[in-house]
Amino acid sequence: MPYAYRDENGNILAVYEDPVEGCDEVSPDDPALKEFIQKNLPMAAGAVDDWVQSDLQLARVLEDLIEVLIDKKVIMFSDFPAGAQKKLLERRGLRKEFSYVEDLFVGGEDFEESGGNNSGGLL
Repeated sequence: MPYAYRDENGNILAVYEDPVEGCDEVSPDDPALKEFIQKNLPMAAGAVDDWVQSDLQLARVLEDLIEVLIDKKVIMFSDFPAGAQKKLLERRGLRKEFSYVEDLFVGGEDFEESGGNNSGGLL
C-alpha cells in the first residue's frame, strides 16, 4: 500500500512506498492519489490509456482464439469454469447485438469512402 503525505486541506503532497512519519496509508484506488499521479506524472495518464487500449485489443484476440478452439473442438465450452462460461456468453451476446446494429447502418469502410455520407460512394 502507498503512503501519502497530505497538507492541512487533505491534498496529497507526496507519496511513499514505505511508511514515513506523518503519512497515512492510502488505498491504491483513492481518487486523491489518482489525481496526484495524473497531476505530477502527466505522461503516466497517457501510458495507462495506451495499456488499457492494448489490453482491450488483446482481450478481443483471446475471445477470437477461444471461439476458434471451440469451433475446431480443441476445447469444449463446458471445460471452462462457470464464471468464464457466463462471461463468454455475455460477450457473444453483445457481439451479436452490435453486429445486428452495425448491419442496419452503412459499414465503416463504406462510410469512410463515401466521405461520411450515405451517397453510395459518389463524391
